Order: sequence, then structure tokens, then C-alpha cells
Amino acid sequence: MPSHYNGRLMAALPGYRSGMHVTEKKPEHTPLMKQFFAAKADYPDLLLFFRMGDFYELFYDDARKAARLLDITLTQRGSSGGAPIPMAGVPVHAYEGYLARLVALGESVAICEQIGDPALAKGLVERKVVRIVTPGTVTDEALLDERRDTLLMALSRSKQGYGLAWADLAGGRFMVNEVETEDALEAELARLEPAELLVPDEENWPEFLRQRSGVRRRAPWLFDADSGRRQLLAFFKLHDLSGFGIDDKPRATAAAGALLGYVEETQKQRLPHLTSIAVETAGEAIAMNAATRRHLELDTRVDGDTRNTLLGVLDSTVTPMGGRLLRRWLHRPLRLREVLQQRHHAVATLIDRGADADLRESFRALGDIERILTRMALRSARPRDFSTLRDGLGMLPAIAAQLEALDSPRLQQLRAELGSHDDSAHLLAGAIATQPPLKLSDGGVIAEGFDAELDELRRLSTHADQFLIDLEARERESSGIANLKVGYNRVHGYYIEISKGQADKAPVHYTRRQTLTNAERYITEELKNFEDKVLSARERSLSREKLLYEGLLDTIGERLEPLRRCAAALSELDVLACFAERAQALDWARPELDTAPCLKIERGRHPVVEAVREAPFEPNDLDLHPQRRMLVITGPNMGGKSTYMRQNALIVLLAHIGSFVPASRAVIGPIDRILTRIGAGDDLAKGQSTFMVEMAETSYILHHATAHSLVLMDEIGRGTSTYDGLALADAVARHLAHVNRCYTLFATHYFELTALADEPHEGGPSGIANVHLDAVEHGETLVFMHAVKDGPANRSFGLQVAALAGLPRATVAQARRRLAELEQRGGETHAAQMAPQALDAPQQFGLFAPVSSAALEALQAIDPDELTPKQALEALYRMKSLL
Repeated sequence: MPSHYNGRLMAALPGYRSGMHVTEKKPEHTPLMKQFFAAKADYPDLLLFFRMGDFYELFYDDARKAARLLDITLTQRGSSGGAPIPMAGVPVHAYEGYLARLVALGESVAICEQIGDPALAKGLVERKVVRIVTPGTVTDEALLDERRDTLLMALSRSKQGYGLAWADLAGGRFMVNEVETEDALEAELARLEPAELLVPDEENWPEFLRQRSGVRRRAPWLFDADSGRRQLLAFFKLHDLSGFGIDDKPRATAAAGALLGYVEETQKQRLPHLTSIAVETAGEAIAMNAATRRHLELDTRVDGDTRNTLLGVLDSTVTPMGGRLLRRWLHRPLRLREVLQQRHHAVATLIDRGADADLRESFRALGDIERILTRMALRSARPRDFSTLRDGLGMLPAIAAQLEALDSPRLQQLRAELGSHDDSAHLLAGAIATQPPLKLSDGGVIAEGFDAELDELRRLSTHADQFLIDLEARERESSGIANLKVGYNRVHGYYIEISKGQADKAPVHYTRRQTLTNAERYITEELKNFEDKVLSARERSLSREKLLYEGLLDTIGERLEPLRRCAAALSELDVLACFAERAQALDWARPELDTAPCLKIERGRHPVVEAVREAPFEPNDLDLHPQRRMLVITGPNMGGKSTYMRQNALIVLLAHIGSFVPASRAVIGPIDRILTRIGAGDDLAKGQSTFMVEMAETSYILHHATAHSLVLMDEIGRGTSTYDGLALADAVARHLAHVNRCYTLFATHYFELTALADEPHEGGPSGIANVHLDAVEHGETLVFMHAVKDGPANRSFGLQVAALAGLPRATVAQARRRLAELEQRGGETHAAQMAPQALDAPQQFGLFAPVSSAALEALQAIDPDELTPKQALEALYRMKSLL
């Protein structure tokens, strides 16, 4: 990063913008401020945490910004360059919490540390930026969401399309991909949700990219394919990239090189945990665009809430690394039948043998081994990372034994990938204390008996307490001073304390060390010799412990790759055991993946709706095949049309991540995409109305759906006038049924569309069938049955639903009267405005469905207690005219 910023004018610095620049004959800055400005010059756009003793201080504009974002005090202390210095600081021991808040807000921070020993420094202690923390490069436990990947992504482009590279630095994954269109790029960004996105500093990027948070523009020359290739070869110490499979992917290579360069700049150290690059192939996964992910609410609801989502119902993983893997699977359902069938078989085996409960209990001792190994590779691991890894490795033999008897190819593969790590387990068991402290500097991390030299140094320190007790007793007796005390503080060391009233009794061999208000403190030759010995032992003990700790990091680093494979296997076992637990707890069934085109679901349920509602969920069937590709779904609002459509999409998705599904049976043929158009709202940022958003999503579906796609369409055309909307809905339905020929669930209130099922297409069946969600009137109450039945609905119950929503009675009554008027002239109006050849469909009477008796409807809307005699007579004449 410094190389990118070098050459910027010092006038761009916050302090100089604040009028602090030394021009003409203004007073010079202090040496400390000069040191600050020198560090800040390389990072003008970042907040600079400037180490000063026990605090990280921020100055000038950095201080003002941090005070606002963190709600900390902004002060002015001293002056430099002839003006006060605005300051804000955070304590070193608690800085991670403040850093986490800044990163969550999208800020990046440069950490400027004291790299010299203040006790040995002559003059100002040397400082240097040792690390840059950005939203996409964090690896500290305190800065990460433990159940969500934090990704850094780089993006390159050419006339042929886009190259993507992304890294999970905390997990050690490095991936690349290439896409050809803006739509595909938007879908990938929606899937991966990078915390930070690097792009060339160029114009004409798509609108959806410019609106993203965390976008960082970099010099365009950093995204060159040739330089990217050279950088990758140098980093991985290779002669060619053929082993990674990216030789023929120049756009991905360019993005990967740009990403790697950025990581090396910000981390300022080796990255031994990034050992390879994996290529993701689009054809391996079921494609879902951004709108589909949003509509299906996989892990976030449309309103931003993360509760009551598919992930919320499905995720019972025990370990954080298992939770992250499940989220990745959920956002990338696979089309690889062999992989999926192995997962389904593994889940069934765990259930049949009752092994999932024991496995899940074993996982509770594992911790987040994946991220712990990364911190060890980056040499930022803390003592309790070692104890967690020790305990986790200690559980491996038991886990392997539980898997040994299970007849499942995938479970046996994972058992083999666990590997044997007895040497590492034995090393850590002997080296790390049972309950190590939080920090290495506290001492006591290395277990007693691991190192003889360390044990001897510790004995010198631990015997100090008894020596001091004995010394105090001897000095009291020899001096005759009963209240004499022997003590210690970090500033003055060991001392003998005598009260002021007894000070004249101090022996002549006592040397005064410190005078207090009510006491005098002394030192003796014996105590001084002891102090030198003990303090030296403590310092040497901590130094020895640090040396041993570094040796453990070296040893684990040499064994990193097999340990990472072990962590990956444990993550997958956790997810498979989660699937088994969910299948049993929620009564889910194993899906069948067929090679023939079909989608047959018996007694399917919506997993989220079923989980949150108190009443029993009404299951429903779905049967689609080449001769029956579209269902036109009618029925009242709130009747369950949207739930029915979504539940079938979620069942298909669950089957393609390896999970069992909420149905009694599910037979699923090849699926290449899931596409939805359910609900819409204004996109004010793009200047698009609700109807424009609806049409844009519909257009995407018509251009991308294939015969192997599952499409959900809800209320197409409702955002415009009745007849425009009807015509559009009719045209879209025909296109999906006859051109795309995809599996389609088409919910609508346009009853005219139910006639499509009876129209032959090219001399054969239309491939369209009608179903409806049932509802029953009970007096003035509407009861939703939520049952899908064959055939079209005969009513929409719009007025009844409006009444249920709490509309005033007078408003509903007025609507009923208006409905009656529309019914009287609805047939003629409809016939006059719609050309006979446009739609061969039954009549639609205005905006409301026909009812059996207009007079009866009008009578039901009357409240006799609220009518005057005159109003009652008028109502009677009105009903007579209706008859």
C-alpha cells in the first residue's frame, strides 16, 4: 500500500488540512508529530492508530472521525506547529473492541507500533506501521463473525467478461472464477457478499457495483494478467500455474494477482496458510440470481432480519467452522449427483446407526480449529488457541472410532482425511498448561515439566514468597519493630517498610529507598541481592516461555496442511451430523435424484413457516414433468400461494446441498437454475418503480430459464392497469410454457389465465394445469384451508380478506356496492375493451371476482343497528334493483 500512495502531497494529510502545515515561518512541529506525519503520509485515507505507551492515539482529522464513530472523547493536549493537537485514544488492552466497530463500519486502520524498547531508546522511540486492518483482511477472533466467512474479493474485466478472485484469510481459502455478463457478476456478488471489493480505478462499472459498500478502487495496472501471473508464481514458488487450472483464465489470474498484492501489502508478513488456488465452475452449481436469493430468504429476510430464515431452521451445527461450511453449501447448491448422493447416503447412515448424537457430542470439544490454525500460521495465536487445538486433537481418536463402523463411502473418506495427529496432540498435551492465561505476557502458558530450564527459573520466583515471609520475621525480631513489613511494587522493587513513629529504630544497615507520608521504606544488601536474583529469574522465565511458545508455532506451522485437511473433514462431518439431527427432529425425508426430467413432491412443507407457526402445517403435493410443466395457481390472498411456491423451491435447494427435505417423498430430476419473481418494491436508488423492478426481474427470467429450470412467478402484471397487466401476464405465461419450457409455478389473480390449460399448443397438450388454494366462508368469517387442489379457484375473496385486515365496515360495504355495479356492466365493458382474439378466456368482472348473488352480498354488508329508517328504505330499494 505505501508504494501506491507514495508521492502524494503532504498537504493531503489531515493535520495539514487543519492548518498545521509548516509553511513560511510558522513554528515547527514537535518530533513526535513529525514522526506521526511521516507514518500518516503513506496512509492518508486510513485511520492511523499511533502507539503511545498504553494507548493507541489518533490525531487531527483521524481523531475527529474516530471520536464520532466510536463515541469517545475528543481532547486537545499540547501543541505542535503553533496550534493545539486534537487527540482521541483507545487503550491498548481493549483496542480490539474499538477496531471491530470501525471495521464493521467499513473503515480501515493502520497500526503504528513502537518497535524499539522505550527503556533503551535514546530520545524518541522508533515507530513503524506493522499491519493494516481492512474489512476483508481481518483474522483476529474478536473482529470476525464466527459463523460467517469474511471475504476479500478482487475484480478484473475485459471485453470477454469479468474475472473474480476471493480469499477467506481467516480460513485459508483462495478461489477464482470467470463470468461473462453483468447479470452473472451480480449473482456472484450476491452469493459471496464480500466484505471488501477491490476494483480497478476506472469508469463505467455497473450500477449495482457502484452502490456496494466496501468497494476500494486501486490502480488499474495492478489488475494486469501478466503481472498477476508473475506474482502468483513468485508467491507459490512455482514454474507454472497448470496445477491450479487457471492457465486459460487470464481474467481470473489478473484478479488473483491484484488480490494477493493487496493482502501482502496489508498483512506485511508471509501468508503460509494460502497454499493453493481453487477454481469454481459455474456448471457444477444450481444458478440463482440476486433476486432469487433475496426472495427465498436463505439466510436474511427481505427486511434485513436474520431470524426465521432457512439457515435459521437448518443450522444446528456444533462448531463455528461447521456453521460457515453450511452457509457456503446453502448459497451454492450443487448439480453433481454423485457428490449429493454420497451426502444423502451419509446422512441416512448416521440416522440408521444412531451415530449423529455421539458425533455431535464429540464436536463440542473441538472449537474453531480452522481459524485457530490460520492464527498459528500468521503467528498471532493466543495461548488458549493452543489449549483448544490440544483438546480438539485429543478427541480425534474417539471420532475416528465412531466413524469406523459406519458403512458410508463419504464418511469413510472423511475418516481418512482426519488423519493421525498423535505427535501434535502429545506435544501440546505436554507443552500447554491445563488452563493457560489469556496472554503470553502473563506467564504460566507452558506446562510444568515440559522444559527443565523454565522449571528452574520458575522455582526461583515461586520460592520468593516464603523467603520474604522468613525475612520479615527475622527483621522484626532483630529490630524489635513489631509493625515492620516487607513488600514489593513494580516501580521501586522490594522494600522494608517502617511507620514514621518507629523510623528512629531503623537499624544502621538499612538504606532509605522511599519516603511516604506515614512511613519510610528501606532496602538492605540481603534484600537487594534477592531482588536482583528474583527479578532476573522472572524476566528470564518470561523470555524462555516466549522462546518455547515460538517453537510450538514453528512446529505446528510445519504440520499445517494435514491439520487443515483434518479441520475441513471435521467441518463436513459437523454439517452431515446436523442434517441427520434436523431430519429426525423435523420429520424430513431423503430425496431421490432422478436422471429423467421431473419434479414430484409428496406432502411437501415450508420448513420456515412450519417452524414458526403454532398450528399444524398443511402439506401439499407437486407433480411436474415434460407433459405438465406449468401450474397456474389461483386462490385468495393469504391463502398460501406464495408459501406453496417457495416451499417447493426450498425443497429442491435442500436436496441439492445434501440435506433431507420437508416432504414424505421427493423425486427431483435435473435442475440447472432456480429463478423467482415474488414481491417487489421501489428501487429508489436506481430510480425504478415497483412495476419496473417487477418487469426487470421477469425479463431476466425469460432470458435465462431453460427446460431444466424451476421458475416461481407471483402476481405478474399487478403493478399496472388491469388490462395491461392481464395482457402481460398472459404473454409471460405463454412464453415460459412454450418457449422456455421450464418448470413454472405461476400464481395469479387473473382468472382469465386459467383458460391457458385448455388451449392446445402445436397440436398437443398445453403443458399447463390449474390448481388453487382453497378457502371456505363460515358466516362472515373466511377460513383459509391452505390445501392445494386441482382446477381453478372460482373466487378471489378480495373483500373478505380486506375485512380481515381491519378495513372499516363502511369501506367494505361501499366496496361491495361498487362490486355489484361493476358486475352489472362488467361483461359488456370487458368485451368492448379486450379484443376477442387477444384472450380466449372467461369473463373477468372488473377488479373483483364474480359472486353468486349481488343482492346477497349487499345484504351481508348491512348493519341494521347503524341504519336510519330512511337509509334502511334506500337499501331495500337498492337490493330490489340488484335482483
